[in-house]
Amino acid sequence: MIANLGRRTFAAVNHILNLSAFAFRICRLALHRPIEGRALLRRVILEQIYFTGFQALPVLIPVGLLIGSMLIVIFAQVSAQYDLGKTTVLLVVREIGPLVTALVLILRSATSVTIQISYMKVFHEIEAIEMGGMDPIRLICLPRLIGIIVSLLCLFVVFDLVSIIGGYAVVWAVTYIPMGNFLEQIGKALTGTDIVVGLLKAVYFGSIVTVTSLYHGFRDKKSITDLPLATSRAAIEGFSYCLAVNVIISAGFYV
Repeated sequence: MIANLGRRTFAAVNHILNLSAFAFRICRLALHRPIEGRALLRRVILEQIYFTGFQALPVLIPVGLLIGSMLIVIFAQVSAQYDLGKTTVLLVVREIGPLVTALVLILRSATSVTIQISYMKVFHEIEAIEMGGMDPIRLICLPRLIGIIVSLLCLFVVFDLVSIIGGYAVVWAVTYIPMGNFLEQIGKALTGTDIVVGLLKAVYFGSIVTVTSLYHGFRDKKSITDLPLATSRAAIEGFSYCLAVNVIISAGFYV
């Protein structure tokens, strides 16, 4: 049992090191800006932002309204024990906002990226790109990393605004719960640290989810039947890493 535990531990550490090396390789390409292929990279980045960010709004906005309304209704009942503004900022801006946005990204876009790259790997399209003298990491991974990080940052801001302002509007319109000066409480409770932490989490979550999805897409596959397993592993690993990083960042800023 001890030997099995040791093997699993070494395998997990080796896997994380491989992910880190893969991420470093992508980030290193971002520092080199050759003239060739810039127009193609810009087009792929814009397409990724459109798919990941703009097309995800019909999913994210209703989720933000439901979560914001639910939290405001729950904590408005115990407003005598808790400051409603501080509680909302603590839950929505610091914790729930980045995690829910990352979860929507994983379910909707990251799985698609893994499937797309896996198909290219199985049907030898990656090898064809290499034989054409192009770097598949620069052509495929770099624009998706940039596009997904930018999209997640924008979606995080949209989710927070919809959850707080939209949730307040829904509760005020359909219930008789006294809200008092809710928006004023939010303004007093929200600090620059909260905004920085939320944006920092969004950047890290976008990077983690994208790198994990691309890594599992680029792994060798014998047949098309390996795609579902690779996709599920990428989604589970990405969300698990996001939870771990969320705890580390929160502890580093607020503990």
